[in-house]
Formats: sequence, structure tokens, C-alpha cells
Amino acid sequence: MSKPYHYASVHVRLCYNQNVNLALFHDLPSSAVHAARFAEDRILSKLQAIDAKARRKGFDVLDAARSPFVRIGMETTPDGKVTKNSLGVLHLAWLAAQHPEWPGTVQAELDAIRAAIKQTHGKPLKFLIWAGMGGSAEDKSMYNAAGLLAKGPKCYVLDSTDPAKLKAILADITKRSKGSLKDALQSSLIVGMAMGMTSYEPVVNLEKLAKLYEKYKLDSRPNFVYMTLPGSLLDQFAGPRGYRKVELQLDNGNSTAGRHSAPLTRGSLYPLGLAGVDLQQWIAGTQLDEQQIHTAWSLSSFLQQQGTEGRDKVTLLLSKSLAAAALWTKQNFEESLGKSEELGIKIIIGEPARMADYQPPKDARQDRVFLVVERQGEPAFERQKMALLKRAGYPLAILTIPKDKPLSFYMQTIHYVVFGLAWLRKMNFVTQPSVELYKSITNPLYQNGLFQGGIEKTPEWKQLKESPRQIKWRGGITLHYDRLPCGVELADRDAPSAYAALLRQLSAARTIEYGELTFFGDTRYSASGIALRKVLDKAAADLFRARLKIPVDVYEGPAMNHSFHEMIIGHGRCLSTVLLSEKAEKIPEAGYTADYHRAQFLATQMALEQRARLVVAITLKDLEAASLKALAEFFRAAAVALK
Repeated sequence: MSKPYHYASVHVRLCYNQNVNLALFHDLPSSAVHAARFAEDRILSKLQAIDAKARRKGFDVLDAARSPFVRIGMETTPDGKVTKNSLGVLHLAWLAAQHPEWPGTVQAELDAIRAAIKQTHGKPLKFLIWAGMGGSAEDKSMYNAAGLLAKGPKCYVLDSTDPAKLKAILADITKRSKGSLKDALQSSLIVGMAMGMTSYEPVVNLEKLAKLYEKYKLDSRPNFVYMTLPGSLLDQFAGPRGYRKVELQLDNGNSTAGRHSAPLTRGSLYPLGLAGVDLQQWIAGTQLDEQQIHTAWSLSSFLQQQGTEGRDKVTLLLSKSLAAAALWTKQNFEESLGKSEELGIKIIIGEPARMADYQPPKDARQDRVFLVVERQGEPAFERQKMALLKRAGYPLAILTIPKDKPLSFYMQTIHYVVFGLAWLRKMNFVTQPSVELYKSITNPLYQNGLFQGGIEKTPEWKQLKESPRQIKWRGGITLHYDRLPCGVELADRDAPSAYAALLRQLSAARTIEYGELTFFGDTRYSASGIALRKVLDKAAADLFRARLKIPVDVYEGPAMNHSFHEMIIGHGRCLSTVLLSEKAEKIPEAGYTADYHRAQFLATQMALEQRARLVVAITLKDLEAASLKALAEFFRAAAVALK
């Protein structure tokens, strides 16, 4: 139930039921009218009915012109014919309630995989390498960060075609196997997951790993498992090699996008099951009742109302036990809802709550709304700062979930919030056209590189290296702006002041409302990548938040392209800064070079340019300490120029 309250200038609306509480502050104009529509229009029962109809009678009985649920939750041809029901993100939880055997099924399959490895190699399972991109991998990173996988085989997320990432993973498993890579490979489970027909990234990594098994004359069949669509590139690679194929969904359906595969597909349950997580409790956590669902939709309504008022930058603050879910949440919202030119939703994560970094509430440039999610008895951040936000007049939502619910409860709640926004916006939330755009550019570019004898010999790479629209700086740092519109000219400045001038002009004109700092390379496992990430985090704080008072995304590519890049290309209003080391890693014994990864670096810029989005590139000579120091000095000098 909902009830409005008015305390002076603080406007509060509370939604409470069964320990899931939602408090809305400065909910102006009131979002109650949106929230009421979900109950008045019987959205939940209609949604369940259309989904059941699609699963029972097939797609031919569905009419996109007549049903908004078909238009927003299914894939269709231009003439409206349904090709895929993608509402599995919701109906897998409904089906799970009817299938109490599912936890046991998953555990039996995992026992069989362990046994096959033990029987073939005489080794226990010690390592899990998960090869996938975006939504096929991000939940595993979340589970790792949340400590859910601590009791299972050590899990590595291989979500990049940068050889440095696989090289660092192989070095670590070798070290943990007393210096024997052969022993490590025998004790490893390699899982490839791709929910797109043309997803090539997992194939790149599986192919290189398979070569290592061949080098050591090991039977790799017990060690490889894959999840994909019939006939996909991954299926074409793995099937003929005799690798074990498992259906992604326990109902054997095909109704989830990659980002929607968690928390209830095998792609999400396998690593949890290997780590001994109680799958019965995990699955039960996704069983939201009707009132809890309507609370989620009240949050959707609040975010929708704030977005229509121009406050579409959602600063997400999570309590400690939920903090690991920040990036997964960001991906879920932005990849699902970032397609609209008119109305976007940027989820801001990884920044401390600092009033000094925000525009004043009454300033026309103030475009933030704050979302706090906390467990009962576990505050997300200091109450003093929360009180400051309330008193200052910033719109704020506080969602409190029961302390005894697993992470899966939070995840399923977020799925309902995303669906609620999609319904209010009349937007399809299961497709990802901008992701497909960059992929469609990458593959021919890579193939041309193979034909030319290397990616460096392609016209696109030569444009990057030879264009006059670049500014070299000390320490091997170069600012490339050849993909900016012709009217933007940055010559006659040094690189940091040119970068600062570009940021100042674009932000002052509100051409951009946030920034992106993305390094194309590993920032998770290799020491140099971790060090570079610290440089980018510092630049984000000093340059974007403190100086410009705008949020900034910091991440690595190409995983970023499969997560929040949907909004960067779809909605726009961002300056993308993509970075690359000119010196690339390689793994000679596996025949692994960085050509495909560099093709992705170029294709990302080309996709942005094609959609008239703003992008510059920064190249470093290498990732040695001197180059990282030069990069840090570049950003410091740019920050000084912005003062």
C-alpha cells in the first residue's frame, strides 16, 4: 500500500509490505499516478497470461500490434511476427515454483562434470574459467565479489579478447598448481557461454585454451562445457570437438537475453552450485509475491517520473552485502533501457557520496536522482549524508529488503523494476541493437586484418596512426580525435589542455552530461591493468566529478560494449574516451595475438561515429610504470586546465 506524507518541503511517499519497504523523498511531481496504473490495468495478471499463451500455443497466436507485452518483451520481425519470447527473465521464477526438482538437477549435472574430469585426468576440479561477454559473464564477477564462490573452484571471468587477461589467468592457475600448467589444465573446467548467434569472443578464448590442451596432449572434452543457441558460432566451434553442450535454461527454453540469464539459468546456477551455495534457497529467493512486485513497480514509477523531469542520472548506493551487485545492476538497466534518444537512464556506481560533486538541487543542470538499496539493519552509507541529501531537496528513493533474503531476491526485484520502466516507456527491454552494431563492424574489420597480414595494416588502423587530428604528448601519450566531427579542431594546444577544452565546451553546452573512460585491456587480473585502473579512477574523481560535476563510467573494453554501451550509443550525451596500449600482449604457444581485441577497439569508435556520438582515443606506448605515470600526469594537467 502507498501513503503520501508532507513534512515542510520534504515530500515522502511510503510503500510497505512484508518487510520490503520503499520510501520516496521529494517525489515531485508525484509518481503515484504511474504506480497506480500497474494495479488498475492488472499488469501482472495480463503479463502472466500472455507469457503462458506464448509458451503453450506458440508464437503464431501472438499479435504485436495488439499486445504491448509482445512489443516490449519479445523479439519480432519488422512486420510484427514474433521470433522469440524473451520474458524468461520473469517466467523462469514462476516456473521454478512448479519444479522443486531443479536444484537437484543442477547438482547432479555438476557432479557428473566433476566425475568426468576426475576419471579422465585423475585430478580434482580446482579452477573454473568462464568465457563470455557482458551479461553472460557479469553475474559471475558479482558472485565472486560477493564472496559466494569462495568455497568452490577458483573462478576466473574471461570476458575479454585481450591476451593479457588469459595470460594472467594462466599464470595464476600455474602458480597455484606448483608451477605446472599441465596439471592446472587437467584440474580446470572451461565454460563458454554466448546468447547471440554471432558472438565470437568466447570462441576466440575457447580456441586458444583448446590449443593448450592439444599442446600438452590432454583430452579436453571433459574440461569444456558450453551454453549457446543451435547453429551459433560457439556451437559451430564446440560441437564438432565433442564438448559437452548443456541447455542454458532448466525448462530447455530459449527465452532469456544474456543479462537476463541470472539468477535462474544454468549459466548462473552452475558456479553457485560448484561453490556449495544452497540452490533451493537461492531459487526460492526469486519468488516475489504480488505486493513485492508492485513495490518494485512503485520504484519504476518514481524513476520514470524523475526521468521525464530531466533527472535521469541514478546515483546507486548499496549496503555492504549488496555492493557487489552495482555493475550488474547498471548493465541490466542501461543495456535494457538505453535505446531512446529522448529518455535515458544512467546508473552511476563506484563513486562516494560527496555533496561537493553535485549540482545544487535548484540548478537547472541538476539531473541526479538517488537510489539507496539496503538490507534491514545494514545502512548503505552514513545517515548524516543521507539526511543532507533529504534536507537539500534531492529526489531520493530508499528500498529496504529483508535481511534473510539471498542476493537472488535483490536481482529479481531489479528485473521487475526494469520491466516496469519498459512498460511505462513503451520500450522493448530485451533487444540490444547498439551491441549488435559494434559487433557487425568488428568481424569484417578483423577478417580484413587477417587478409592484410595484421590489424595494423588495415585502413582503419592507419587512420588512427596517421591522421593529422592527433596530439602527441610526453611519455608516449597521444590524444586522437580523428573520429570527432570535422568542426571540432583541437590543434595549437598541448594534449591535456586540448582534452580539457573539449570537455569544458561540451559540458558547458550540455552536449554531454557524463563521460566514459574505458581501457581496452585487462584491469582485473594483470598487475599493470590494475595499476592503470587506479589512474582512471583518480582521473574520474578529479577531472569529471570534482571539476565538471558530471558522472563518469570507468571500465574495461570490450566488456563495456556488451553492458552499458547500449545507452552511450542509443541515448548519447556522452564523451567516450577509449584507451589502448600500443604494445600488445600475446600468448605464442596458443597462437593468441591482440588482433581481434584491437579490431574491437577500432569498431567501438566507428560505431560511435556512425551514430554521431562523440569519441576520442588515448594511446599509451606500453603499460610500464613510466607510461602509467605519464598518463596520470596527462589527466592531472587536464584537471588543472579546467580549474
